[in-house]
Amino acid sequence: MAKPTRLSGFPELLPSGRVIEQYLLDVARQVFELHGFLSLETRAVEPIENLQGGEIAKEIYVLRRMHAADGEADPGLGLHFDLTVPFARYVLENSAQLEFPLRRYQIQKVWRGERPQDGRFREFTQADIDVVGSGALAFHHEIEMAVVMSTLLAKLPIPPAIIQVNNRKLAEGFYLGVGATDTQGVLRAIDKLDKIGADRVRVLLEAEAGLTREAAAKCIQLASIKTPDATFVDQVRALGVQNDLLDEGLNELAAVVAGANAERPGSVVADLRIARGLDYYTGTVYETQLVGFESVGSISSGGRYDNLASDGKQSYPGVGISLGVSRLVSVLIGRDLVSVSRAVPSAVLVAVSDEASRPASELVARQLRNRGISCEVAPSADKFGKQIRFADRRGIPFVWFPGAVQRESPEGDTVKDIRTGDQVPADATKWAPPIDDLTPRVFSTIVTTAVSEESS
Repeated sequence: MAKPTRLSGFPELLPSGRVIEQYLLDVARQVFELHGFLSLETRAVEPIENLQGGEIAKEIYVLRRMHAADGEADPGLGLHFDLTVPFARYVLENSAQLEFPLRRYQIQKVWRGERPQDGRFREFTQADIDVVGSGALAFHHEIEMAVVMSTLLAKLPIPPAIIQVNNRKLAEGFYLGVGATDTQGVLRAIDKLDKIGADRVRVLLEAEAGLTREAAAKCIQLASIKTPDATFVDQVRALGVQNDLLDEGLNELAAVVAGANAERPGSVVADLRIARGLDYYTGTVYETQLVGFESVGSISSGGRYDNLASDGKQSYPGVGISLGVSRLVSVLIGRDLVSVSRAVPSAVLVAVSDEASRPASELVARQLRNRGISCEVAPSADKFGKQIRFADRRGIPFVWFPGAVQRESPEGDTVKDIRTGDQVPADATKWAPPIDDLTPRVFSTIVTTAVSEESS
């Protein structure tokens, strides 16, 4: 094989990075399951017609067979760009066998053909939770999404995270109140504020969404409102726009902010700039930023959707929120916000003095593994000093010397902590490493890193 060329936007982690990713995923599973979410997995492909809609349609990867037979019909398949659309399809196909409200989590890769950049990939992993009802879904689940995600983020070795919430009813009602006829167009323009700035968004609102200069100015004023509590309601009222849908959205957003902060104080702020570019959201929408690292964008997002899953007779409204695992991992690694104790699972390397004694070393390894202690046997019968150096390079903290392979200690086994040099007698049926050494650990380096980043 010729020297391979890296594919931009398709990340492959080194072993230590994979430890970090696995740690995040393990914590996510624990938190999701503690809150009663069951695990599902959907296929990677969907019919193109299920995926199209909104600007994201331009980023869909389409599949075809390289050697399709002449005249064979194109099935029209694409890789899914998120986990919500395939989940909605799954609900429709299996509704007769599901219990509602359905609480599920899903951890899978997704694909988007966007331009790769810091924190943005063409292939990446998401960890989603959703609650879907049959016919109706209680509003309190919109509060629950923020609470569960805030609980998860607080358990990770990351900078403080703030969930920013808005409400599509609030935004669309406001846009209707100022005379907009294309509310989705206004939403898409507002969603570009951070990318292109207020002046260029104002041009889009006037030229493409058909707003008057005064109406465009009010929409941008609305997007500038951000409060840690329900005081945003008075600020919106002060803009003088009247609309029933706006009133409904204001009440719902105030309830989410108050409800989430009552359970997890300071975890949620109302940010009326948040729009979410996907067209299927109908109520609360969420985005999440790391304090001090806002430039990386949202690490968690989602929202309420009432019409995504419907067969024409029955609708299945839902609400969900997703953790952008790949983006978060890239931030943690790229900015040295975390470190790992070791990149391998092994806590013990079992030494071998010569190949004739390898069965004795394998026996020790089996005994340790039977008790849940990860270990490996030395790959070759080198001098013990070289075997110790092998363990040290891999980060393995302990080296086990079976008595049968130790000329200097024929009566029993010993285990050596190669970090301290301490070596003590040990029994493979009883000995265990300290709990902190049992599995690889992920450490936060946020304090020192955050200071240096702020000062730079």
